[in-house]
Amino acid sequence: MSEATAKKGSPDKAFEREGSGNLDQTLRPKSWEEYVGQTKIKENLRILLTAARERGHAAEHVLLYGPPGLGKTTLAHLISKTLGTNMRTTSGPAIERIGDLAAILTNLSPGDVLFIDEIHRLSKSIEEVLYPAMESGVLDIIIGKGPSARTVQLDLPPFTLVAATTRISLLSAPLRSRFSGGTFRLEFYSDDEIAQILKHSAEILLVPTTDDIIMSIATRCRATPRTANYLLKRCRDLAQLEHGGITDDIMGRTFDLLEIDTLGLHAPDRAVLEAIIKKFRGGPVGLNTIAAATGEEMATIEDVLEPYLIRQGLLERTPRGRIATAAAYEHLGT
Repeated sequence: MSEATAKKGSPDKAFEREGSGNLDQTLRPKSWEEYVGQTKIKENLRILLTAARERGHAAEHVLLYGPPGLGKTTLAHLISKTLGTNMRTTSGPAIERIGDLAAILTNLSPGDVLFIDEIHRLSKSIEEVLYPAMESGVLDIIIGKGPSARTVQLDLPPFTLVAATTRISLLSAPLRSRFSGGTFRLEFYSDDEIAQILKHSAEILLVPTTDDIIMSIATRCRATPRTANYLLKRCRDLAQLEHGGITDDIMGRTFDLLEIDTLGLHAPDRAVLEAIIKKFRGGPVGLNTIAAATGEEMATIEDVLEPYLIRQGLLERTPRGRIATAAAYEHLGT
């Protein structure tokens, strides 16, 4: 069993490196070389950004979408760093009024990157103000009301909008069409890619561990880097209290405390499968019935729990309801 991360100094000193800064920000990749996975997206962005920088123009607008935790915000930071400009960050829910958007856009410097997270939560009226800003570089503001109302048009500095969303279907077609730089879907990661990310994070945290433990964590993180780093940090916390590195015992105790099994299933995931198998003979059973049996909201089951169970081949959706697969019986030992 080879060491993934060598010890540097005493174990107690190893946990002091992060200081008082934001740990998630510390673990975020600082270069394209450090960013693991999403190879096709990185290559497309490299061409787009390099060409724009050589022309001396702002890059075209980019839309990133996919499940949470796959690296959309990190890509926005790397885009800004590649262009050598500042990045202004906001989110859809934070822009409540047209004046909020106007204040953000008019305070941009030429070439800046504006990152809007969860852009699908923008109101339709704010979307309509954003259209000419993206397409023509102007901001149309209506002053006054009724017959005396007039439109004032302000020129905006060239900027690049990088938007992220977990629900691209909620974006209007006119808004989606204005991302002329490209719309990119982030894919789930392989276990090997997650292992690379975990090794890098362990080196930053100076946490001694092994390749086998890294891979064990990788198989439990739902193919998501954010979850992988979360699990590593929780293992690190227990290792710190025990004044050592992450061992098999430390990892096992951490996952027992978090109620995470070998497939990465949490207690609510197993509760859904157990309800279908034990109370409804494996299904088919309706979503509302599963919700009543488990105490979970239907939206939580459908949007959070089911997608992973289906990807793991543990659950099937049919016109008559949900069915537990043979793999689910085998995993739960029923």
